[in-house]
Amino acid sequence: MKWLAVIALLGLAGTENPEPRTQNLEPRTFRVGVLKPGGGYAVTDMPTETYVARVLAGEAVRDSQPAALEALAITIRTFALANRGRHRADGFDLCDQTHCQVVRTATAATDRAARVTAGRLLLRDGTPASVYYSASCGGRTQLPSDVWPGAEDPSYLPSKDDDACKRAPAWTAEIADTDLLRALRSSGFRGELRNLTIASRNASGRTATLKLDGLRPDHISGQDLRVSVGRTLGWQHIKSTAFELRKKDGSYRFSGHGSGHGVGMCVIGSAQLAEQGTSAEGILARYFPGLEISGSARAAPPPPAGGRTGVRPYSDPSLTPARPRSDPDVMVSLPDDDEGERGAILKQTSKARDELARTLGVPAPRVTLRFHPTTDDYERVTGQAWFTSGAVVNNELHLLPLTVLRDRGMLERTIRHELVHVMADAALGKRPAWVREGAAIYFAGEQMIPGEPQQRPAFKPESRASCPDDNELLHPVSVGALSNAYSRARTCFAKQIQAGRAWRDVR
Repeated sequence: MKWLAVIALLGLAGTENPEPRTQNLEPRTFRVGVLKPGGGYAVTDMPTETYVARVLAGEAVRDSQPAALEALAITIRTFALANRGRHRADGFDLCDQTHCQVVRTATAATDRAARVTAGRLLLRDGTPASVYYSASCGGRTQLPSDVWPGAEDPSYLPSKDDDACKRAPAWTAEIADTDLLRALRSSGFRGELRNLTIASRNASGRTATLKLDGLRPDHISGQDLRVSVGRTLGWQHIKSTAFELRKKDGSYRFSGHGSGHGVGMCVIGSAQLAEQGTSAEGILARYFPGLEISGSARAAPPPPAGGRTGVRPYSDPSLTPARPRSDPDVMVSLPDDDEGERGAILKQTSKARDELARTLGVPAPRVTLRFHPTTDDYERVTGQAWFTSGAVVNNELHLLPLTVLRDRGMLERTIRHELVHVMADAALGKRPAWVREGAAIYFAGEQMIPGEPQQRPAFKPESRASCPDDNELLHPVSVGALSNAYSRARTCFAKQIQAGRAWRDVR
């Protein structure tokens, strides 16, 4: 998970480190998905150090000194091992794009950096740590939770001032109000944008939330705005959340500095530190304080102030029990720049799945969640309108962009709703749609479509004829019509449950 404007690497300079490193990592490969021009991925097996060298070529600053390349190589290797299987739902480990780590053709310098650091990792409690890096922190690193709500804030990923990158790059972007509205609508916001203003900033001074006058929801986080604009209009516009905002006639002008999310290592800053003579170990201690560095053949230099560097042997990670990171039967596919929320979503989904399985009396199923980058993409894949929020396609849960689900307060309820469908639809067979939807709404704890105004159902609850027909639920004409149909379906379902009928017998 890194920056979105990739800095090209051409002809890196550096000298060979003559002191050998021990090779503690047994030969192993990553299954890498290489994006094809027409879409989809071609999967290739790539040896670990080949992969590290090629990612260095895609992620490092041009003409970086050896120490910067070595520090980044260790970070890349750690990231890859900690995130191995991120694309398990797609049949491979990691992709070759910014969603994972950018893969390019290796150079002599990147090959050398991978070779001399082979097997070295950043460790947390003896296992590869969850680390991040971005192009430039803009002068201060970020807490993960300031970027991805619900993310863990470990002590080795602090928010602190960093003068190494000198707040570079400075950037400006002017976005027409019509284009900005198009980007926001692609993320599920509705209405007509009258004004956009910064509502709050976090401790580092970055934009935390913005007020959207005229839209529903009426607020958005700085990170979600950056992602919405990036996915629709291009990542060259809003490069970070460290920006000022001014409205002009027919457009909005953003003026900022830094590039990327700002969590963890600042790549431009690390290159500057290496130019000043800081070692790879010193760079890593600065950006990941408290983590140990494994696999060195020689003792690390004394740690700099404010950080600690350790050395310990580390054998083949495939033979070492790793700290449990997730439920192996819950897989999540997230678009670019939402990956920092994977841990929280996995935890939330696993808990909801297990609770619902106990309530329904069924085995907890293996599930795959796919969050779509835009509402257009969701509608294209599922054939459903944006206001349906989620759908089950080929036994996978497809959901609207994380931004809109979270900002509308719909994330947990939507996940629970679709989980009930996965667990109950087979037993409910070909019964009317209101039975299946009623079960999903009832057991998910919903009263209506979250985030929408409550509407008084236009029916008498005691009347059997009040239950919505299939067309009302499967082909709703508006969010209001669906809200009404949902309310009626829940009432019809709940009436039979309250009369003592088992959920499997509702009809």
